[in-house]
Amino acid sequence: MIIGAGIAGLSAAWELDRRGMRDFVVLELDRQAGGNARSGENDISSYPWAAHYVPVPGTRATLVRELFEELGVLQNGVWDERQLCFSPQERLYLHGEWRPGIEPDFALDRRGRDDFRRFDERIAELRHSGEFTIPMERGVRRDSPLDRISMREWLTAQRLSSPELLWYVDYACRDDYGALASETSAWAGVHYFASRQHDELGPLTWPEGNGWIVKRLLTKLGAYVSTNAPALRVERIHPSMKWRVLTPDSVYVADTVIFAAPSFVASYVVEGMESRRSHFVYSPWLTANLTLERWPEERGRLRSEPAWDNVIYDSPALGYVVATHQSLRSWAPRPERTVWTFYWSLAELSPSDARLMLRAKSWAYWRDRILDDLERAHPDIRDCVSRIDVMRHGHAMIRPTVGFLTDPERRENWTPRGIELANSDRSGLSLFEEAQYQGVSAARRALRTLSS
Repeated sequence: MIIGAGIAGLSAAWELDRRGMRDFVVLELDRQAGGNARSGENDISSYPWAAHYVPVPGTRATLVRELFEELGVLQNGVWDERQLCFSPQERLYLHGEWRPGIEPDFALDRRGRDDFRRFDERIAELRHSGEFTIPMERGVRRDSPLDRISMREWLTAQRLSSPELLWYVDYACRDDYGALASETSAWAGVHYFASRQHDELGPLTWPEGNGWIVKRLLTKLGAYVSTNAPALRVERIHPSMKWRVLTPDSVYVADTVIFAAPSFVASYVVEGMESRRSHFVYSPWLTANLTLERWPEERGRLRSEPAWDNVIYDSPALGYVVATHQSLRSWAPRPERTVWTFYWSLAELSPSDARLMLRAKSWAYWRDRILDDLERAHPDIRDCVSRIDVMRHGHAMIRPTVGFLTDPERRENWTPRGIELANSDRSGLSLFEEAQYQGVSAARRALRTLSS
């Protein structure tokens, strides 16, 4: 039994299936599989609800490369150019103008340029150390001094203090971890920059984001997946070592259970784990998909081509991704109508306060906050948008707080025999590659248990 059909659960199913194991079921609470890689669609385009890209994996990310070879994205060592993000990829709105890229190079004074240069040099040194890998377990030190301080403290220790660099690093932590740099482990903050090549070709992306991967996995694995099927209780069958899994409509008996939902949920569901209340920290998010009947005007004197990823400097949100940017139709004249996916990590609040805010505030409140933010760069945005769909993610991703590397809850196997945890929160980094690695690793452990 696999509980949870996000990337971790689907990866566990992928591994079982390719190893010849057919006697399993995947239960999914939601009506749609995919977890953070879910997607939607309207008459204009498909669009993501959360995860929207995968960086081009290096040679050490063997599992991701094997999957992409199977999906036809990587053939004979060559990446399919239709799956690589089209240009322009990124742009930044700062000082009333849109400029290419997200690093605020054009706004830097001498001190700022020096800080960015020294930051890049330090990251390059750490990249070459081999400590920062994807998946992380292939290179991580078990007790790094970087994990004992925050990313903001590390920048201070390096005497890197220009406002533009502090914003840039803070943006990176909010983007990948839903946390401010002051609340992110320096190890995780460095990992964001040092785990990938500075000049990698990607990212790999699709109109529906990582929902494209989910759809193709379901083409092969969909027969195993039951949606609208929450696991209400997982209990030991005594005196056997089997497990009984109860859903609203069915009762299953399993030799082993892969729990691919967030780890904190297991203590509410699995017998013998009631006393284990997870102290992992999870970041809440808000995402929204905006349907635009026409492209809005842009402030500033410079004319800038809309990019795939569009970021507004000093915004509390993270900007928006253009779903139609990756459509092959975008090679023709730009379509008049489009869909933007807007991201807001709410990192400025504590997770508990952010969850309360998500529950309390109405759709109209979020509509106005989103449009107010976009209006800074697009003065007529309200005249262009015909629909806004909002999704609230109460526990969107694990947050790599200071000390997460040595956290015994993350590192130790504290589950009863026959229960395997598989969510990406076991890595401490909510990345596609980590979710896949955790899912595949749990499947391999489960197969070893079955054969013992």
